[in-house]
Order: sequence, then structure tokens, then C-alpha cells
Amino acid sequence: MTSLFDQYEQVYVKPKNNLNPVQLSNLGYINITMDQDTPIFTKSKKDFTPSNKITHAVISNKYMVIAMANNVLFRMNLQNPTEKSEIAFSKYTQNKLGNLFLDPTGNHLLLTFIPKNPKVDSPELMYLSRKSDKLKCTTKFRGNEITAVAWNQLNKSDQSTGLILLGTAKGLIFETEIVAEGDKFFSSSLEQYWKQLPNYLPLYSNREVEGLVFDIGKNTDTPITALEYFRGVDKCVVFAATPSRLYLFSGKNNGDEKLVLQQIFHKYLNITESETFIASESKLRYSRLQFWFGELPSKFTWITEQGIYYGEFDITKDDSMAVLEKKIKLLNYPKPPYEDYSKLPKYPLSIALTEFHILLAYADRIKGMCLLNEEQVYEDQYNEAFGKLVSILRDCKTGDIWAMTENTMFRFRVNKEERNIWSIFCEKNQFDLAKKYSKNNEVCYNQVLIKEAEMLFNQEQYQLSAERYAETQSSFEEICLKFIQVNQSDALKILLRNKLSRLKPQDKTQITMIVLWVVELYLTKLEEKRLEGLEKSAAYDEIQKDFDTFLTLQEVADCVRDNKGTIYELMQSHGDKSNLIKLTIVNKDFEQLIRQHIFKNNFHDALEILKSQNNYELYYHFAPILMQEIPKFMVKTLIEQGRKLVPLKLLPALVACDGNLHSLEAIRYLEYCITKLKNTDKAIHNFLISLYAKHNPQKLMEYLRSQGQELALVNYDVYFALHLCTEHNLTEACVELTGLLGLWESAVDLALKLNLDLAKKMADMSPDNDVELRKKLWLKIAQHVVKEKDDIKAAMEFLQQCDLIKIEDILPFFPDFVTIDHFKDAICNSLKEYNDYIQVLKEEMQDATDAADQVRQDIHAFRDSYMVINSYDKCEICDVTLMIRPFYTFPCHHKFHSDCLLSELSPSLGPTKKGRLADLERQLKTLNTQGNLDNVSTGSGVSAKEQVKTEIDNIIASECLYCGENMIRNIDKPFVEDYEYENVMKEWE
Repeated sequence: MTSLFDQYEQVYVKPKNNLNPVQLSNLGYINITMDQDTPIFTKSKKDFTPSNKITHAVISNKYMVIAMANNVLFRMNLQNPTEKSEIAFSKYTQNKLGNLFLDPTGNHLLLTFIPKNPKVDSPELMYLSRKSDKLKCTTKFRGNEITAVAWNQLNKSDQSTGLILLGTAKGLIFETEIVAEGDKFFSSSLEQYWKQLPNYLPLYSNREVEGLVFDIGKNTDTPITALEYFRGVDKCVVFAATPSRLYLFSGKNNGDEKLVLQQIFHKYLNITESETFIASESKLRYSRLQFWFGELPSKFTWITEQGIYYGEFDITKDDSMAVLEKKIKLLNYPKPPYEDYSKLPKYPLSIALTEFHILLAYADRIKGMCLLNEEQVYEDQYNEAFGKLVSILRDCKTGDIWAMTENTMFRFRVNKEERNIWSIFCEKNQFDLAKKYSKNNEVCYNQVLIKEAEMLFNQEQYQLSAERYAETQSSFEEICLKFIQVNQSDALKILLRNKLSRLKPQDKTQITMIVLWVVELYLTKLEEKRLEGLEKSAAYDEIQKDFDTFLTLQEVADCVRDNKGTIYELMQSHGDKSNLIKLTIVNKDFEQLIRQHIFKNNFHDALEILKSQNNYELYYHFAPILMQEIPKFMVKTLIEQGRKLVPLKLLPALVACDGNLHSLEAIRYLEYCITKLKNTDKAIHNFLISLYAKHNPQKLMEYLRSQGQELALVNYDVYFALHLCTEHNLTEACVELTGLLGLWESAVDLALKLNLDLAKKMADMSPDNDVELRKKLWLKIAQHVVKEKDDIKAAMEFLQQCDLIKIEDILPFFPDFVTIDHFKDAICNSLKEYNDYIQVLKEEMQDATDAADQVRQDIHAFRDSYMVINSYDKCEICDVTLMIRPFYTFPCHHKFHSDCLLSELSPSLGPTKKGRLADLERQLKTLNTQGNLDNVSTGSGVSAKEQVKTEIDNIIASECLYCGENMIRNIDKPFVEDYEYENVMKEWE
């Protein structure tokens, strides 16, 4: 049941929401009513009652430690409240507890004890591990009152604090590492490492030099009230605060924490101190410094008597106080509605920083203030029942905020503190940030865009303003009218284009209207430039490029395709021929445009459009008329297209050409197809021959020769070509074609009508293997020379040109009255040749007779030859005595047992011989078993057994195994067969 005090406390919480609610303008759509915002800060009392009054409290990583007035420490895990313990420190009653410091992990606690009588006792620093219930006294810091600790934010160990910094009441800074009992090495004290920063200069190596220490207090009573230490990827910074100064020290991060900190402070020994701090006049004995973290610290507040110093910090960039100071602004403390000037002002005792707000804890109340506009957004008073407000704490790990009074604790919840931040940034014209924090609220985001657009419009930045207006939900017509009134067509164009990109495909009417409007604006702008003579200028090119990009947009292309008639009219009204052509490219509407140009006799324009498109079927469609009107330019275009066109499909257009000029251009294209494109279509070649026959017979002969004399390889119809040439009386071409058909006699007859040399050439081209034909052809030529030309001298010279014809062959062609004197030399030469030939035959007959005699002598000698077989002779294969079994011997003196020779020779025999040999062996075996048949003779007087043996001998003993042809044929045969290789290798092993 809620107590009366709790009810009073809940009622007395006064959320301050002075930010004006969103006022929606008439934007052309239904207004959205926003519910009343819940307070940014709400608190809830926790079910916790300490055994005594709380004097000090710290919370980190959901772990709480409080000190009570009865000298007892209370520890509790806030995630698991049953995990709690109490530790008494009453034996230190001669000193009073000064402060508690808990590291970010919640594992390490430092306690500062201040002497009640400084003349008798000295300050002490105690350490308590989370895993221990025993306070342990440090030895190195006795006599130094620790007022601030900079914990190692990267440390995760529960045995060691890692490298930390300690600030004292006299402005000194120490670096140390405190290690629990389990991790200490050769040391009896808690401090694994301890050093005052810095205690030497690089000039003096490691030698300590008195006076060269980093001393902020300068031996005065100037306590360090806050100390923070952060490490980035390649940078390390240290913040130190006193009641009236905020120091910044930075240096490079080289990986070794100890060396890093030494380098940082060494650098500042030789730097003017004023460059390291900002000052704030203050009579207070304390100041408070707190950072807000993302992944790295990015914002901080420092409170002094003067107010709240608030700034943003980038650890990767800001490396000096001079840079940082420019980002810091001083905020006033929130004031009550009425102010009693007779009372001294009150200053906050502690703070809790969020991303955009700060909670200030006073003795009897907590106030919340927005850091961006200094407005108070929250106030909470605490009554006597809960005791005085001890502190407000922010868990640096979780971000949870806790308020501790003497008798209880409260938890604060932060509810969407960024909800109205957009409006603050908007008022400050920081629109990027305003949009960032309003992007989840369509209404707020729209207001930011409108205000930014209006500001840009008033600053005459019309194009940027148009971009922003396009994103809003404002009345489209009103915005367009604004830009029209100030004659800003470029800005209007940007507005329309951006609006177009935001329309949905189903908004056909709006899309059509905007596209036509934008096209009209572009065409107007381009026409103005052309009229000014700036068609070749960079500005014109830029507008044209932008227009081309616009036309390629999918929604624009679809709209233009559906309204191309209107677009064509617009472009024609502006005289924009080039864009009209480009538009046909976009819509692929070339056929209609080409027809229009042909209808107007603009054949060259039609050809240009034809060239600008990629539909090659249109070439075949319009080629006939363009070949008739502009043959030279059309052929040039066809040649430029090269292999993209099929010449066979263009043949109708070429055939339709009837004039001399047209035919010559057709020949030029056909020659290109044949020589460059290597076209082999017979129709193309036949048409070229027909054009050659009519207009250029000389080129016809060149063409026929280039095609060669192989009938199967020519690319034209030879009979068609022969018919054309006959029709046009092209005798030389007819000779060439008749010879190609193999009609050599007709070819020679035709050639003799035209040219004797041509006839000789044709006779010489006849088949070499048909001597009778060649002789017949040459006789035709000889007869023509003798009878037609009646030139005996030429006839005699003719005999020297052909070795197939003799004088006796041509004598019948001469008339009877011719005297022998004309043939004397020829007849003598012929008789001499016959005599020489008879002599050669005699010599060949004598050589043949001598060879036959030698063969007879060799046969007689071989019959009488013999070979001596010794008793110690062995078989060449098995190396066993030869005469123990049947054997063979050869003239080369190689000797083999018959069975050894058979087994060795069998694998190398062919399948036929091998089968026959096996059959003969079976027959011999059968005959051996039939002893009574051994003496039976065949019709020739030889027994069947002897006949089988003789045939076997003919197969296996026809030649020596080592010296015969069989050995040569098997020269590439391996010594060891593949299937025997493994067995042989094992035997060799």
C-alpha cells in the first residue's frame, strides 16, 4: 500500500514541458493530432530502506555501494538484490570517510579517509575488491587526500584496476595500478605500479629532478575535483578539473599505457599552462565533470559557480584546449519562477548527464534542463520524510540514473528525450540535425523541410529551396507559383523533377502533367541558348545533358511513349530537330519519322535517322528508295554498317537500280561484300557478274581470275556466267568459263578466234595426266598456225614450245608443194631424238640380261651351300644344347629349337597367321596320334604330316627371328609388358 509520503512525492513531481506543441500548418492533407507527451523524466521509488542514514553512494555496472552514518558499507547487486553484504569500517573512526570511487565494471572500490585532526593523522586510501569483504590499505598514497579517480575504461579484469590516474586535494596527479592479492608479483603492497606524473624530463633520462613534476595545485590547496582518462584508436586524452579550471591533455596512443601517459604529461612541461585549460571564476570548493558516451565520449558538462559549461568533444580530432574551447558554451542554471534576492543562490551538488539534458541535484530537489535551449523541463522536490538528497548518480555502463536520499533511493527513467529536439535544431536552422531527430515523425519532419525550404527561398537559393520543397507535403500549386513569380525556371524544373520521382506509377495524370511541363521548360531553355548563339557553349551542353538524363528516366520514358504525339509537337514548335531525333531513339519510333522525311523529300535527314537507330530491318525496308535517290550516300552508309547487315536482304534494293550511276554504286557495295566481308552467297556473286558484264567487262576478267580454276570452289554459277558472257559477246570471258567447265576443246576453239596466246594458255591449263587430250589441243593450235596463218617458220618455232608434238604430227597440215628445205632442221632433230631413244633402250636391255645371269648363278650356288652344326651349339632362346630337339638354322647362323621359336614368335604374329598356326598345330597333333596314317601320301606324293610341317615351317621359319623384318616391325615393343610389370619388379626386388 502506498504511503502518504509516497503519494505526496508523486503528486509534487512537476514535469516542465515549456516547448510549444507542434502547430500544423495547412499542408494539403489531414492534420494529425498528437497525444499529450509524457514527461521526459519520471522517477520511481525503489523498495529499499537502509539500516542507517546514507552519507555516500556509488553505482556502476548495476552494482551499488553505499556508506552509512554508522560506519558501515552496504553492497548490493541491483540485478540480483539477494546478492548483498555489509562491511564495517568503524576501526577507522579516527578518520572520516571522504568519498567513494567505483570503477566502471563494479569490481574495484576506492575509499578516501580524511583525518579529523590533520595535525595528528594523515589521509588514507583504502581498496576493496568486489570478491572480498576486507578493506585493504594502500601504502604509497598515505598522506595524500585522493579527490578524483580516472578509471581505465577498457579494463575488464576483476583482479586489477589496470592503469588509473588519481588526483589529490593539492592538485597532484599520480598514475598507478592496484592489483588484488592473487595477481601481485614480488610486492607486499597493493600498488603494482605507482608514479607521480611526470617525475622526470627526457633530457635527464630516468633521473628524478626535484621540481620537474606536473603540479596543477602549485603547492596550494587546489583540489582536483574530477579526473577522466580516455583512449582512442591512436590517441589518448586526459581531462582534469579543479573548482575553477578545466584542463585537457592529449597525446598519441602507441599501445603502452604507461608510456602514453608519460608522453602526454611530458609534452605539457614545456607548454604555457594557460594553453591547457579554460578558467571559470568560482568561490566553490568543488566542480563537477561528467561525460556522455556513445562508443566514445562525445559530450560533456562541467558545472562551476558560473554555470554549466556544455560542449561536444571528438577524441579523434580535438587535440587542444584552444580547439575545444570554441565548441563550449556556458549555460545558466535554471531559475525558479520567483527569485528572493535576499538569499544566496544555491548550486547543484551533483549532476547526471543524458544525451540532450542534464539533471541537477540540489539539497532538496532535482531539476532537469535541456542543454540545447536552456529550458527547464523537469523539477522534483524531496520532503523531509526521505531525508536530504545525497547525490544523483548515472551508471556509466548502462546509463541508468539513480537519486539517493538519506533514507531511500529512486530510479529515473528517460522517456524519448529526443522527441522535441528537432524543433530546437529547427529554430537554430540546424536542419540536418532537425531532420535526423524528426525522421520517425512524418508531421515534424515535414515542418523541418518547410522551414528549411522557406529559409533558402528567402536567401534566394532557389534551386536548393526547390529540392527541399519537393520533399514536403505542401500545396504543389502554391510552391510552383512562388517560383514562377520570381521567374526561376531552373528551380521550378528541379521542383518538378523531384516531385516526379516521388509519385507512384498509378498517378498517371500527375506524371503526365509534370513530364510535359518539364519538357517544355527544357526546350524553352535550349531555344533561348540557340537564339543567343550559344549552341556550342558548355552551358548549352550541360542543359542538353541534363535533358537527356531526364528523358532516360523510366517513368519519363513511359509517359513520353504514351504521349509521343504531344511531345513531337512541342519539339517541332521549338524547332529542336536534334532532340526530336533523340526522342525517336528513346521511343524507337524511327520508321514513322523516316517516312515523314521521305514524304518531304528530306532524304539525307531520313538517312541520318536511319543511321542513328539499331533496328536493321529498317535498312532493308528503306534501302530501295534511298538507293534510287541518294545512291552514293546510301552505299557509304551500308558499308559503314559492315557485318551488321545481311547483303542478301539488300539485293532487291540493288537490283532495282537501273541507271549507270546507281549500278556503279551497287558494284561498289557488292565488291565490299566480297573482298572485305568475304561473302560467298551465289546470288551476290551472280548479280555482280551481271553488272560487270553490262558496265565493266575488264573487271569481270579480274573477278573470274580471282575466283580460281577449281569448279567446286568458285562462288558463282558458271553456266549463268557463261550465258551472260555469250549474250554480251565477251569471248575472253567465255574462254575462261568454258575451260573452267572442262570443255577444253571448245575453249581452245574460242581462244583461237580471239588470240593465239590465249589458246596456248588454255591448252597448257588442261589436265597433265591426259596426254592424249593435251596433244589433241596442241595439234588444234598447230593446225591453226599452219593452215590459217600459213606461217611455216612460226610452225617450226611452235614445235619447240610443246614437247608433245613432233614434226611428223604436223606434216599432214602442210600443203603438198612445200619443199623439204623448210623442214630439214626439224626432221634432223626428230631423227636424232629417235636414235638417242633407241640407244637408251639397248642399254636397259643389256642391264636386264646381266642381272638375270647373276640371279641364276646365285640360285645354283645356294643349292650347293651347307652349314655345319656342332654338338656344342645351343639354342639362341633357351641356351640349351641344340640337337636334343628339332631345330631351325638360318643363313645368318642363328639357331633355334622349333618349339622355342614357335613360342617366341607367336605373340608377334597377326591374328590371321596366329589362328592358322594354331589350326596347323592341332592337325599335326592329330596326325601324330594316328601312326598308321604317317605313310599315306597325298596326290602329290607327300604325306599329310609332311605337308602340315611344311606349312608350319613357312610361317615360323620364313625368316630369322632376330634378323628378319618381324624384329624391325616390333622395335617399339617394350621388353616387359604392362600386365607383367608388377610381377617382374617384385622378382627384381
